[in-house]
Amino acid sequence: MTIEHGRMQLSNGIDPLELVQKYGAPLYVYDAAVIERQYKRLHSAFKVKSLRLNFACKALTNVSVLRLMKKLGSGLDTVSVQEVQMGLMAGFAPQEIMFTPSGVSMAEMEAAVNLGVRINVDNLPMLEQFGLKFPHIPVCIRVNPHIMAGGNLQTSVGHVDSKFGISVHQLPLVKRIMDNTGLKMEGIHMHTGSDILQSEAFMAGTELLLNAAKDYPDLSFVNLGSGFKVPYKPNDVETDIEELGEKISTRFKAFCKAYGRELTLVFEPGKFLVSEAGSFLVRVNAVKQTTSTVFACVDSGFNHLIRPMFYGSYHKISNLSNPQGKMQHYNIVGYICETDTFATNRALSEVHEGDILCFHNAGAYCFSMANNYNSRLLPAEVLIYQGKDHLIRERQTLDDLLRNQVQIEI
Repeated sequence: MTIEHGRMQLSNGIDPLELVQKYGAPLYVYDAAVIERQYKRLHSAFKVKSLRLNFACKALTNVSVLRLMKKLGSGLDTVSVQEVQMGLMAGFAPQEIMFTPSGVSMAEMEAAVNLGVRINVDNLPMLEQFGLKFPHIPVCIRVNPHIMAGGNLQTSVGHVDSKFGISVHQLPLVKRIMDNTGLKMEGIHMHTGSDILQSEAFMAGTELLLNAAKDYPDLSFVNLGSGFKVPYKPNDVETDIEELGEKISTRFKAFCKAYGRELTLVFEPGKFLVSEAGSFLVRVNAVKQTTSTVFACVDSGFNHLIRPMFYGSYHKISNLSNPQGKMQHYNIVGYICETDTFATNRALSEVHEGDILCFHNAGAYCFSMANNYNSRLLPAEVLIYQGKDHLIRERQTLDDLLRNQVQIEI
């Protein structure tokens, strides 16, 4: 957001307060121009002959956002058969979708096979089952590189104790299963975590994966996952995509030359593409003074935005209704009957009942992790596209909450 004439506006000049008047609060708003900017920036950072970006749709699964990604040229990274189905509904061709589940049943793998998407296998028992049943379908293998990286233990998924992927030390067993079943490997994949700042962690994983890849002659792509850090706090650091892109591109070109042919380099960004595009707008229900603390109580909670409570994540918060007011300190809390504190001792321009607060960087893992705890309803979603606001999800109603409940006579 930018400030013009003392009022905060989205990048295209739309006033978020007018969106609240039109659609109500709480409200998620996504700016397509920011998503496009991030996609182009990432795409231009890697100078290789064949590059594919697969949007990690678990970050934001609204079908209209998926359609935008399709228009930008993205593929899709999915983790459930339901995400696969949504991707197909959004217009992605089956071969543009990678299915990378964790610990699912063979029945779900079969459902994905029947939908024609690419398959990424992350454990040895599944690889053997799959090879016996579908030896004619090439697969990708998810490797656990045993690298601790990321901004949070819960989002670090490539360390030795992680449930994700096949240990790099078990690759000889992968080869044995493939030899026994006739299965072919079309790709090799890793993902070490989220919010990775150090290029050294990326490069260490890249080196490990490329060293493993050289032993498999039928590859068509190498997938290095994602985890690029975006700025959350004022003056926050972020992954230097341009520097990282130069390093990885140089290494990948050398690998392809040694391999004997050009492969496709794949990344699966989620947060990098949509985090900064999202704003979450909430209304202040009350300003509550205790002996030591001033609480700004808002009409939302961890049912709508769980990242601060689940990951300890920081979201910049702005008072859109009084941006030039005197700065004071508040605990911003929700209306859930639990301790649902968004921020502690946060400096905000003076807050009054009825003010609209904005949580920034609310595009990734925010609405997609929302729930109905306390029987609270899910908010609406709006996409700003080509200078106009579009409702892309209606606000939930009580009828929606009751739809699948079956009432019996008591």
